[in-house]
Amino acid sequence: MRIISGKLKGRRISPPKNLPVRPTTDMSKESLFNILNNHFNFSELTILDLFSGTGNISYEFASRGAESIVSVDGDMGCVNFIKKTAKELDLNIIPLKSDVFKFIEKHQSSYDIVFADPPYDFTQEQFEKILKDIFANGLVDEQGMVVIEHSKFTKMDHLEHFSFEKNYGGSVFTFFEYELEESDEDEDDEDN
Repeated sequence: MRIISGKLKGRRISPPKNLPVRPTTDMSKESLFNILNNHFNFSELTILDLFSGTGNISYEFASRGAESIVSVDGDMGCVNFIKKTAKELDLNIIPLKSDVFKFIEKHQSSYDIVFADPPYDFTQEQFEKILKDIFANGLVDEQGMVVIEHSKFTKMDHLEHFSFEKNYGGSVFTFFEYELEESDEDEDDEDN
């Protein structure tokens, strides 16, 4: 696993073999960040990384200068690995051990980007609940974006706030955003 871009570009990270994870491939990760790069200035972003696993996505955001990153995973081994790696590399990542569903339910902050990479064997209902609860509990800013990584067998393009999706082999990134209202400036211009 390596960091694709930013101040730690090319840095290899070797998680222990016994972690219960399926890290996002470098090729998929590079494509994801190319898309996000067209929407956001990373230096001002607040990030929530759900089902963070090895911290692969969190390290990428940190390397690119994100303001703050909260990484949530239910496995203590994953959380300890992220904590250790973030300290070694001096990254502004806050790793938290929590059941992600409970975290979403109780958490009070909102973020510019919420990235979720649940286990691919989650049911369709579990994937949909994650998304619904993120929006219902205000975890994403009005100008923000939710990205969910899932297998090609899970369908999310019919859900509220769907924006677009990108396929990379067996993996799919589906992007969700609030539908922004047309600004009132157009009407103001007509009055002048």
